[in-house]
Amino acid sequence: MKYFKYLAFLVIFIPLNIKALEINSNHAILYNMNDDSIIFEKNADERTYIASLTKIMTTIVAIENIEDVNEYVEVPYEALDGLIEANASVAGFRVGQRVTYLDLLYGVLLPSGADATKTLAYYIAGNEDNFVKLMNDKAISLGLTNTHFANTSGLDTDNHYSTVKEISIILKYALQNPLFKEIYTANSYTTSDGSLTFRSVFSNYLNRYDLTNNYIYGSKTGFTTKAGYCLSSIANYDGVEYLLITTEADGESDQPLHIMDALMLYDYYTSNYHYLDIVTPNDTIVTLETKNSKEQQLEIKATETISKYLEKSIDKDDFEYRYNGLEKLDYFTKKGEIGTIDIFLNDEIIETIPVIYSGSLTFSIISFLTDNILIVLIIIILILIIRLKKKLKLKKL
Repeated sequence: MKYFKYLAFLVIFIPLNIKALEINSNHAILYNMNDDSIIFEKNADERTYIASLTKIMTTIVAIENIEDVNEYVEVPYEALDGLIEANASVAGFRVGQRVTYLDLLYGVLLPSGADATKTLAYYIAGNEDNFVKLMNDKAISLGLTNTHFANTSGLDTDNHYSTVKEISIILKYALQNPLFKEIYTANSYTTSDGSLTFRSVFSNYLNRYDLTNNYIYGSKTGFTTKAGYCLSSIANYDGVEYLLITTEADGESDQPLHIMDALMLYDYYTSNYHYLDIVTPNDTIVTLETKNSKEQQLEIKATETISKYLEKSIDKDDFEYRYNGLEKLDYFTKKGEIGTIDIFLNDEIIETIPVIYSGSLTFSIISFLTDNILIVLIIIILILIIRLKKKLKLKKL
């Protein structure tokens, strides 16, 4: 019965068109990563508490400051001090336990362990405050102007915030690191001593609520009282890569609204959008009349495929192609770009492509004489005048 309740939730909120698309989260940004283009956003530039999405930055900063991830360290007392009082999530490490840096990195992202973040901070920077400075320095280097960290785990404080757009920038940057991506996309991990097995919080949600995931293959959840339920995720469907960040879904609901938002958004776009080839090689993009050529007209072909991520209801006949450039080709026209094609959809330009002339016209003397008849007549008249002048001059002699 529980499954059907959540299925009904999805059906109710799947919109008939993009304007009706509503989600529970107060902030969201969804990218088509193939184009690095934003396809959905909601309050994306507005500051928000970010809960454990913080740990994306914690993890990538740690990775970039660790020489050997297989090196062993001991969990210090400082790593666990105050976590119970702060109601922070933990991975389950014990004081004095020997673990590898790799164990700690997995402990940060999969079970969202604050004990793991504080242990990393202790060994990499001496304490959490020093490590947080590294995080803020990284934010500055990434050009982030609405992000500030006050701790390594995402506990609520007034001085700890970001925007979903800037979290997406951090995540995109972090995913370029192979080790980060490996950890971020893992479903489970067993520590080097075999004492702990971590499973992703996202997978736990799916199992707990009998939800089906057809797209998401990497994620990081988060929750605090002020941030509500948060989620970062990456997904793949039919060769299209997506990245989604959401924050501030209702934290008092008995439903996982951040997960529901993600599944609904992904389902909507994978069901209703695809890549359409609006131009393909050998498509005639413009036909021009010619001069001084055996060919009366020349069809200029496209040289590459142009694809756009569009609603499936749109087809190639819905586009208008407007040419701007030379109106007539001459045999003597130089090779290269002779104009552009503006491609319109609903009176909006969605692409502009160059029109390239390859120099393929064949010279014709007949066409040359016909196309330049006035010039030819003038030349003939001039020749006749010159000859006539010469004859008159000879007669005078």
